[in-house]
Amino acid sequence: MFRSTLRQQLLGLISLMLLMGMAVSNAATAPTEIEYAYPDQSVWTTQVDENGILKNPLLDFAERLFSRAGIPWHSTPYPAKRLFSNLKQGVSNFSMLVRAASLESCCLFSQQPVTHTELRVYRLADAAPITDKEALKGKRVITIHGYSYGGLGRFIRDPANNIEIINTPRHESAFAMLAHQRADYLLDYTGPSMEVLAAEPIPGIENHILTTLNVYLVLHKDYPDAEQVMKKLDAIAQELNREQ
Repeated sequence: MFRSTLRQQLLGLISLMLLMGMAVSNAATAPTEIEYAYPDQSVWTTQVDENGILKNPLLDFAERLFSRAGIPWHSTPYPAKRLFSNLKQGVSNFSMLVRAASLESCCLFSQQPVTHTELRVYRLADAAPITDKEALKGKRVITIHGYSYGGLGRFIRDPANNIEIINTPRHESAFAMLAHQRADYLLDYTGPSMEVLAAEPIPGIENHILTTLNVYLVLHKDYPDAEQVMKKLDAIAQELNREQ
């Protein structure tokens, strides 16, 4: 009887050790959770969710992307400066952004863009058409607070270009200012501007696409097996786009 009890105890101990080993092995091979950090200032929409946070249509894309890749994830919106700081430091390990030179040393970018947006210049009918940034020199331009406008932003803020910038916090107020001829031109992205003009049309307003901006997957280089993971995500993203 003693031997039978001892044998049962040994078998129980061995089973427990095997289970613990399997748990450790599974934990070691489980993918590291990704934080998808995205800007709290949207280039896609003016609409907000039930918590008052600007909606991000790329969240649905991220859900399908990571579900197919088998990678756990969560999302968090950040102000632009903190977003870039988090990506540089590895606090956040993923985003979907326009390619930025400031992130190239810390992050990988997908080979192919996952989507794009357009930056448009709006004007009233009596203002001269703008087909490139050089034509903005010496003009009054309305911009929207929170947008850097990338390379174009650096151009319009350069004192040598003699551009008077009138900054406003909301898309709606930007178009109201243009309608009242507070400035010659307004810079805004396609999604938000279309929503504002659909709600409050402005007679005689015209626009031109100043630049098309490609959006890429961005993954921090410190993420485990980052290069292979990026290749996998890039391939899945292209599959998802073909399926649409």
